[in-house]
Amino acid sequence: MLKRALERFTVIDFFMWLIGGAVISLVVVGSYATLRTGNYTLRHWFDFLIFGLAQGSVYALIALGYTLVYGILRMINFAHSEVFMSGAYIGDFVATSFNKSGFLDENPFVALFIVLVVAVLTSVTVAVLLERIAYRPLRRAPRLVPLITAIGASFFLQEAFRTLFGSQSKAYPDVDILKGTISLGGDFAIQKIQVLVIISAGLMMAGLYFYVMRTRTGKAMRAVSEDKDTAALMGIDVDAIIVRTFVLGAAAAGSGGVLYSLMFRQVNAYMGFVPGIKAFTAAVLGGIGNIPGAMLGSLFLGIFESIGPILFLDGLGVAAPYQLKDVIAFTMLVLVLIFRPTGLLGERLATAKA
Repeated sequence: MLKRALERFTVIDFFMWLIGGAVISLVVVGSYATLRTGNYTLRHWFDFLIFGLAQGSVYALIALGYTLVYGILRMINFAHSEVFMSGAYIGDFVATSFNKSGFLDENPFVALFIVLVVAVLTSVTVAVLLERIAYRPLRRAPRLVPLITAIGASFFLQEAFRTLFGSQSKAYPDVDILKGTISLGGDFAIQKIQVLVIISAGLMMAGLYFYVMRTRTGKAMRAVSEDKDTAALMGIDVDAIIVRTFVLGAAAAGSGGVLYSLMFRQVNAYMGFVPGIKAFTAAVLGGIGNIPGAMLGSLFLGIFESIGPILFLDGLGVAAPYQLKDVIAFTMLVLVLIFRPTGLLGERLATAKA
């Protein structure tokens, strides 16, 4: 067996493992140097961890849309980042209107629920139009064609929103009830908005997973994912199931857009690009087409992105290490793909058998 493995080991494999080993060595040395300085207390690392969980929770809501569509159509919907953006953008108009009228402060939970509903409906509308106009006519086309179409649709939506609403960033209003922190004892505290993001995202992910794995429609989605033609012969409306898949992914993305905007308080026509790329990275990291993998990969990426730059680079004397968080995140992806190409939990259908 060892001889057979050595025969399959190529020069490219050698260099990839060499690069991976070098990066891991740098991580170990940098982490030791950072921890040795003692510049960061346990409270600092706790704050990094909570921020990473909140950030990763938003990535997870976006990543679910990527992994669901891939599981059904075997395509990467790169316009999904603009589905995320559209919900957050339109939700801002509703939130701003409520803030000016005083309704947001008087009835914050009702107001935020309405903002969430509007954002979800907007994202769902955009996603359904994309599926019907851009993707359905190309369903039998070679895979490269819908991929290029998705990229084109992404640019179209960005420029459409910029033209309609302007290129300036818009600020989400402050919500008084979400200001401040919750004390956990001692020096430890967590921001209220982070609590909302983590709990809300967790409930949404759990609900989506239950829907896909335990409902009749979820079973139909799994059947369509396995074989569309056979599913159609069994009486399943394939087109309707595909539309529902886009609706589920868009609803999660629209919810994530509101949570992201409440946490970072900025929206613009291009806001979906970076979170979308990160969410796609998380989906690949966890195992593209794998719902639990998308969730785990997103949380792992959010935490890694929050803690990694400081832990790995600060002790090496790198100036402003947090500005390199994107480099850290994508380097981690490369390492995972070198040592485990199928992702953390392995590739499988988004609608795998229960």
